[in-house]
Amino acid sequence: MVSILVVRIFMVSYGMDLASELAPFSPSSELLSWVEKRVNGLLEQLDTRATEIRLRDAKIEKLTLELAHLRRLKFGVKSESLTASERDLFDETLAADVAACEARLAEQRQAAAMGPHLPLPEKAKRERAGRQPLPEHLPRVEHLHEPETCTCGQCGQALMRIGEDVTEKLSIVPAEFFVERHIYPKYACRPCETLIAAPAVASIIDGGLAAPALLAWVMVSKYADHLPLYRLERQAARSGVTLSRSTLADWVGRTGVALEPLWLRLAELLRQGAVLHADETPVQQLDPGNGKTKRAYLWAYRSNALASDPPITVFDYQPGRGGKYVAEFLRDWQGALMVDEFAGYQALFRGEVIELACMAHARRKFFDLHQANQHPIAAEALRRIGELYAIEAANKEATVEERARRRRETSQPLLEALHLWLLSSRRSVADGGALAKAIDYSLRRWPALARYASNGFYPIDNNPVENAIRPIALGKKNWLFAGSETAGQRAAAIQSLLETARLNGIEPMAWLTETLEKLPNWPNSRIDELLPLKTTA
Repeated sequence: MVSILVVRIFMVSYGMDLASELAPFSPSSELLSWVEKRVNGLLEQLDTRATEIRLRDAKIEKLTLELAHLRRLKFGVKSESLTASERDLFDETLAADVAACEARLAEQRQAAAMGPHLPLPEKAKRERAGRQPLPEHLPRVEHLHEPETCTCGQCGQALMRIGEDVTEKLSIVPAEFFVERHIYPKYACRPCETLIAAPAVASIIDGGLAAPALLAWVMVSKYADHLPLYRLERQAARSGVTLSRSTLADWVGRTGVALEPLWLRLAELLRQGAVLHADETPVQQLDPGNGKTKRAYLWAYRSNALASDPPITVFDYQPGRGGKYVAEFLRDWQGALMVDEFAGYQALFRGEVIELACMAHARRKFFDLHQANQHPIAAEALRRIGELYAIEAANKEATVEERARRRRETSQPLLEALHLWLLSSRRSVADGGALAKAIDYSLRRWPALARYASNGFYPIDNNPVENAIRPIALGKKNWLFAGSETAGQRAAAIQSLLETARLNGIEPMAWLTETLEKLPNWPNSRIDELLPLKTTA
């Protein structure tokens, strides 16, 4: 009877008369009225359900298209001419958008699975690179999840443990403030009337309330994570701790003074290298007399990435960009200096300093041109330069002697061919255009560009120092300007130590905490032991 009624409902939904269809069954008027009301109610539910399904399917289709669009953007961004900072921000935002879209789509699919609906489009498989194992050095906190009962639900016997499943999740304890109590028991000798107590622990801030770990947290947050002091003030306030900006600033200033000898020693060790990288980035500095800011410069110097010594980066803050500032920092240094085309370096190269030019700068000019209009000459230049970089990648782990031999056998012939091709191509290119400027840049600097292939110790480009200076350039968007020249010099010193620690694979917070603990009583003759440099066994 139920199946017959279902058939009749569909017949009614297609415009058939229910009373005439039920007449052969001779139903009473009461039954007929009840059936009609019931059928009408079911029909209304079906209409409502159909509307819900249409809306849900429309949402699923919209989300599916949106997800496909976001995935196209994800792969398409690699071909966009974005700056490194713009690409990082784009990738971060896009990843969050894709995750949110997938979550909404999963919710709609789950809701759609609750009842009958039209066939759903096939769910795209989520791309996964594979879960990386969690670092072994992290401490493990175990949570044991036992069943509600350890007896069998069928026979009541005790259950026997036969194994376990283990899953690991990464967690964190946010910055947690606590108080260190230093207790110094006092002992007296009654007959001699003498008093003995342990000497007070020395601190870089006499009478200060900040322990070394707290000072390290402030310095790393400000100079490595580029967080302004007012944000640290707010973080402390959330834990019920009052740390005014004036107090934090006082700590920063005093800690910077204490760390300055390490920066000076780091610069001395850097100047012992035979090959250095140099670059600079502008920084805005407050100009109180004019009520605005003026331009200063943060100079960056990096040791040779091809050397076997621990890597060193040293920043030097100066009020200008003149070549005198480089000369003052390098002093009487002699060696090979990898730089860009800035004229301030040229005076050095008229002396005992050898000029090395950055192949990446030359390549970048052709890359920008190729991105703009797919110019065939730019494409050919990129191909030829790419061959040179492929040789460097293959020789990355080679010894200096082996690298010199391979450069002599493979790189130098390619460089000679590239030079001749650039000269030939330049004759067919009109003056003043972007392509002419790109070719002229390489030809003008050709001896310095090709010099790296003359031995196995010279780098091919200035990327190591640019990578060191890039976080500083990004951090400027947080702290906007330096308050004074002294503040800029302090920032340069501290960032030198933290960046060098990073290059050497040393965790900066742990290193700085330990260093601030030792520094008050540490002899200057052993200052090298405090530097953030990896030691070779």
